[in-house]
This record gives sequence, C-alpha cells and structure tokens, in this order.
Amino acid sequence: MNRIFLKSAAVAFSSVLASIAIAFIVAKALGGSVDGNAWVMLTVCPLAIAWPASAYTFWQGAKLKRAHAELERAHAELAAAHSNLEEKSRRDPMTGMLNRETFFASLDRSRRRSDRGALLIIDADHFKKINDSFGHLTGDKALLEIAEAIARAVRSGDVLGRIGGEEFGAYLIGASGEEAIHVAERVRREVELIRFQPLDERVVPLTVSIGGTSCMTDANVSDLMRAADKRLYEAKNGGRNLAIFDEGVSAAA
Repeated sequence: MNRIFLKSAAVAFSSVLASIAIAFIVAKALGGSVDGNAWVMLTVCPLAIAWPASAYTFWQGAKLKRAHAELERAHAELAAAHSNLEEKSRRDPMTGMLNRETFFASLDRSRRRSDRGALLIIDADHFKKINDSFGHLTGDKALLEIAEAIARAVRSGDVLGRIGGEEFGAYLIGASGEEAIHVAERVRREVELIRFQPLDERVVPLTVSIGGTSCMTDANVSDLMRAADKRLYEAKNGGRNLAIFDEGVSAAA
C-alpha cells in the first residue's frame, strides 16, 4: 500500500509540474501572466484529480497482478494434481507396478522401438491356499513381498506390471536370451528366499513359476504373451518354482 501511495504521489506532483509548465507556456504565448488564483488551480486540480486517480489505477494493477499470480499458482496445482491422478491411474494401487493395460501399452511401445528384448510372466505358486488359510489381507501382504522381490531382481529400466491377481509381467528391454534366463532365475531365487511369517506363525514358503520368451521378429504383444504363457504352463506342470525360458530351464536345486 505504501508503494502505491508513493507512486501515485509522484504522478500527482508530476501532474502539478506539467500543468504549471503548460500554463506558463500558454500565458507567455498569449502575452499574459499566471496570477494567484491560477497558481491555486494549477496546484490543487492536478493533486485532487491525478493523485486519487493514479492511486486507484495502481491499486487495480496490483490487484490484477495478485490475481494473475494466484491463477498461475492454481493452474500449477491443478496440473500437478492432474499429473498425479494420471500417474495413479497407470499404477496398480497395491504394488505400485504398472497396471495391466499400461504394462501392455508400454510393452508395445518398447517392441516398436527395438526387436531385442524378452518377456517374463511370473505367477505366484499355490496362492489360493495362502488366501484360504490366512485370509485375503495376509494374502495381499504376501503378494506385496513377492512384488518387491521381483523389483529387486530385475534390472534398472525394465518394465514391471501386475497383469493379474497374482500374476506379474516383466519386459526386459534389450535383453538377450541368456540375460533373460539369468534375470528369471534371480527372480525365482529372490522370491524363494522370502521368509514369510503370517500372524507370527511358522514360515510359509513363497515361490513363483516363470515363463519367458525372447522377442521374435515382427511378433506383436499377443504373440509374446502366448509364447511366454506356454512356458509358464510348462513350469506349472513341471512342479512349480521353475523358470522356463524358451528351451532353457532354471529350476530349484
């Protein structure tokens, strides 16, 4: 407010000086002079008009500037909220991994950029038994531990998603078949090492079965899923706690 007062005062006094200068110029041109009453008018009128008018103008300008700043802040908050909401819509709320739709969309984009890579489908073994024995809340805790183990085992930059109730997908960007087999085995071992003790009871073993496939030339997402699902089916039928990748097999000792 003090700044507005000073600025409007400066404008008012500038108006006084300007009116006096103009009056002198006009009076001189007409051969007259500025008398006492004229001095009063030249001083009072600019002060009475310019000071409040300029103060109001500066106040409105400051008010508009504040409103603009508030609007920009609100816009930034709205953009951040929208971004956060969009990110949440892409994620599985429990594990934080990509949800099914987003995972497959990301897989498709990665496939279009490069033919090299591998897909793993990871399925928790005998998970219904855990839910039936200890309840779904305990089952959720077990699933979260499995998800964390998978995240620890894959490489930085690999794409992870929860694609089913207890089924996960991992797209290993740029991985060769040999690299993918090693990653699949790390995932299997990492899950097997979990010491899951629901409700302070005995340790309940957690294991996963894994089916994997390398990217095939011109293969689409459906082709990759079918190939990986076939290997997963073989792992389940082979006794579970297995990682089968194409013709390579990694099993528990």
